[in-house]
Amino acid sequence: MRVDFIKMHGLGNDFVVLDARAREIPAMQPAIAAAIADRNTGIGCDQLILLEKSDAADFRMRIFNQDGSEVGACGNASRAVAMLHGSDAEIETAGGTLSVSPTAGGATVDMGEPRFDWDAIPLAYAMDTLSMPVGWEMLGDPGAVNVGNPHVIFFVDDTDAVPLDRIGPEVEEDPLFPERVNVNVATIEDRSRIRLRVWERGAGLTRACGTGACATAVHAMRRKLVDSPVTVALPGGELKIEWSPGGSIRMTGPATESFRGSFEWDEFA
Repeated sequence: MRVDFIKMHGLGNDFVVLDARAREIPAMQPAIAAAIADRNTGIGCDQLILLEKSDAADFRMRIFNQDGSEVGACGNASRAVAMLHGSDAEIETAGGTLSVSPTAGGATVDMGEPRFDWDAIPLAYAMDTLSMPVGWEMLGDPGAVNVGNPHVIFFVDDTDAVPLDRIGPEVEEDPLFPERVNVNVATIEDRSRIRLRVWERGAGLTRACGTGACATAVHAMRRKLVDSPVTVALPGGELKIEWSPGGSIRMTGPATESFRGSFEWDEFA
């Protein structure tokens, strides 16, 4: 079976998008998603995005990380899919329903309300998620936020000085996080700007992470370190994040279509 795909990226965080809304494709399995995402023997991407019909929204978006694990949210992919769809839409995801609005060269996404309760992150045991009494090497005093997927955030003097490729996997796999966790290290430059790097669970170091930008901005606002809106600068580019306590997070940024192609399903099944 020949299957069409669209290669897209948001600030360098790249996706293979399969659109099964009009034409059904075989059931997606973790091993197939990982094979397609493999940069050496597959098409190559950080996440595979599967669009399906939905009874609860305009359509459904499923998200598979590079290792084949399915996750609940991806902010960069949401912007890419919004641009691909071409009009305002409600998107069903495993992390909740998202509202998206295409803009010139990208989209604004209503990411829903962040969650802060320890069992909503989730953590293995109760603690204050605003200031967690834990640490790993040079990283300490983190906070945790769930924005459809779990994030832990560390504020540091210089995010570029942190060996995130080494510490990131250790934190991601720590038993404190029963569903693993995305690891964010951020530097507050001023009250309107944050510099951020992210180790993404199931994908590793990434040029950009939309949910990471949202979680980091919200945590910085909770600690009264920045104001809303705030610009989050990632290695791949910048996102604007808006949030007020008790409300939804709004993320605005670019998305790009790279190219289109097709493949034989049996090559990866």
